[in-house]
Amino acid sequence: MSNNMMDDLEKILFSEEELANRIKELGEAITKDYAGKEILMIGVLRGAVIFMADLARSINLPVAIDFMAVSSYGASTSSSGVVRILKDLDEDVENKHVLIVEDIIDSGLTLNYLMDNLWSRKPASIKICTLLNKPDRRKADVPIAYNGFTIPDYFVVGYGLDFAEKYRNFPFIGVLKPEAYEK
Repeated sequence: MSNNMMDDLEKILFSEEELANRIKELGEAITKDYAGKEILMIGVLRGAVIFMADLARSINLPVAIDFMAVSSYGASTSSSGVVRILKDLDEDVENKHVLIVEDIIDSGLTLNYLMDNLWSRKPASIKICTLLNKPDRRKADVPIAYNGFTIPDYFVVGYGLDFAEKYRNFPFIGVLKPEAYEK
């Protein structure tokens, strides 16, 4: 990491070790809850990729993987509530146990739209697994089955989370200084 990217951080919120331990716990809970079933994990691109890869490796069941890309932010730091599907699923979800994997749930508007869209495709079940939950900014209620960490209203980056496509490659989650995103 270049020093100037690290200088943009206010603090490290969750270390590599804390992330690995929590993801292992989530994988164990998912394995127990879905015993005897196959799971179709749907990652919400791009932020969820790193979390989803580690989570999939921690689940001891048959797991299929697919991705959706949706947009509700544009160039802003907060959701507009207008959701566009940029990349749809390749897999059919009908009669499948779907696990939506998100990096962070903020307003809940995007995920609310996504769940409505997926329910219309007649899956056997849908559950949500998120690495980070930011309830202080919630505008739409979404049922989170598996929650990595609940956080205050911080602007966080790393471990897949970005600002302007930067910081995704940090192996930890850090809080971005306001001056880094208010430029």
